[in-house]
Amino acid sequence: MVKPSENLINLCRAAVEAHRVATAQPYTTEGWRPWMDAAETFQAAVTAEAEATGNGRYALEQAAKKAVLHPEPDES
Repeated sequence: MVKPSENLINLCRAAVEAHRVATAQPYTTEGWRPWMDAAETFQAAVTAEAEATGNGRYALEQAAKKAVLHPEPDES
């Protein structure tokens, strides 16, 4: 199983949150720009981490999204 870095998970969280904010209001280019920028930053980080670790880009992206969108329950 591929394990994304905390940085990648945080960038994914930022993109998801920016998406939530952008889609909660009527569309404007200015309103959606933070989401588009956050998504672009996340995608660039996925590519860089995949190249640095030798993991597949797709698997790394999916692992980060799963960690953000479907976190494992805390067992403590």
